[in-house]
Amino acid sequence: MAAGCVPAKACGGSVSTAYRPVVPEIRLYRPADRDAIYDICVRTADAGDDARGRYSSDDLMGDLFAGPYAHLEPHLAFVVDDGGEVVGYVVGTDDTADFVRRYRAEWIPLIGDRYPVPPQPPRTPEQDMVALHFHPERMLVDGLDGYPAHLHIDLLPAYQGRGFGRRLINRFLRTVDAPGVHLGMLTANVKARGFYDRLGFTVLPVPDPGPLTYLGIRTHQ
Repeated sequence: MAAGCVPAKACGGSVSTAYRPVVPEIRLYRPADRDAIYDICVRTADAGDDARGRYSSDDLMGDLFAGPYAHLEPHLAFVVDDGGEVVGYVVGTDDTADFVRRYRAEWIPLIGDRYPVPPQPPRTPEQDMVALHFHPERMLVDGLDGYPAHLHIDLLPAYQGRGFGRRLINRFLRTVDAPGVHLGMLTANVKARGFYDRLGFTVLPVPDPGPLTYLGIRTHQ
């Protein structure tokens, strides 16, 4: 390009595609995205805030809430790809009961001895989290009849509030083979609750939900 020349159109040529801004896209998860979704998971794991350094391994959150879904249900794992950088994802399952069985039969052996079995009852916050790994049956919650699927969604803060979360969930709802989808969110995460309310999720009457609020939405199947 000649000195002082700006985009090709100003120099008498055609407009180059190099000047078009990259628009983030929603696409199917790929195995190469594994590190990115783990990083996003831990950076949003503290009620939406960064949980890096909280546990002995930053992979713990991903091993609980991202990795097993991407591995066992890759057809339901979607990411936000911003020019080659993964900045958000949604993962989940069509059938929670079947996922629980597969988690125990396939995911726990795959992780191996990465995490020692915690004492009962657990004595530290980290042991509380590791106990979730060894008790996938915790996902089988009374009061969720009609909502057999469930999901987890996370976006980096810079990409929140820009419509990507809605697009991820809509893609998941179009793909999932179930009449209804539920999720459990920390009740303290007020910002996330507003997001789900706007999407049409409603509170499900789960007995003794503890620190969680369970929300559900129909897929119109």
